[in-house]
Amino acid sequence: MPQEEVDYKGPNGNYNSTAQLIRHLLYVDLNWVYRLKREPLPDALREQYGPMIDETNKLPMIKGKSIHKLMSEYQAVIKMLEDTCEQLTDSDLKQVVNFGHHNEKQATIRWGLWHIADHSRYHQAHINLLRKWYSDSCLIDNAKP
Repeated sequence: MPQEEVDYKGPNGNYNSTAQLIRHLLYVDLNWVYRLKREPLPDALREQYGPMIDETNKLPMIKGKSIHKLMSEYQAVIKMLEDTCEQLTDSDLKQVVNFGHHNEKQATIRWGLWHIADHSRYHQAHINLLRKWYSDSCLIDNAKP
């Protein structure tokens, strides 16, 4: 994926880019890793990958970061999630944890794992749509005289 496509924000420039969506997924999943471990997210990781949303309640702008770097960072979080899940027992899945922007919601760990997968699927659909739009825009640009 060329950098222009990674940073592409849709036909009118008003959607989240692939870079923003990958970083968002990384940060949400990272928060869940620490939630599952029942540990606070370390400040260093919060500063490196956060915030969840910016001061305008939108995903923070990520621009100029290669798909390779974004995916490498995300794969490291997925590995942390995998390692954490391997430690869970069936009874752990029934435990309740707090989540949400201000930890105002509660859910079982089982639901949290389902939510992680569904959230990823949801944003993967956004990335697929961005890729289609980007491809279509390249075809239009190449057809112009």
